Amino acid sequence: MGNQRQRYNEEFKKQTVKYVQEQTKTVPEIAAELNIPAGTIHNWMSQYRSFENEPLANPEKLRQMKEELAAKEREAKKKDQEIADLQEELAILKKALHIFSKEKN
Repeated sequence: MGNQRQRYNEEFKKQTVKYVQEQTKTVPEIAAELNIPAGTIHNWMSQYRSFENEPLANPEKLRQMKEELAAKEREAKKKDQEIADLQEELAILKKALHIFSKEKN
């Protein structure tokens, strides 16, 4: 016969969600620790999650956000350089146009 499905009361679900929010572990790690499927915990998170229980930043998320910020800054710097190059090129073309239009007259 198959395994019987485990039932959890509302209070247990809420406490589990609160525990997940207070930890720096991932949901799969906590799911293994509690012997509950990770998908079940994710479902509970969508039902019972309250953001005031979560730490402002965990180390992994903070590192990831710093990497994303650095990548965006590099991208912005590259675009600024491209804009400066195009502006210089435009200025040169305007001068050339001005010089060549004088020669025709």
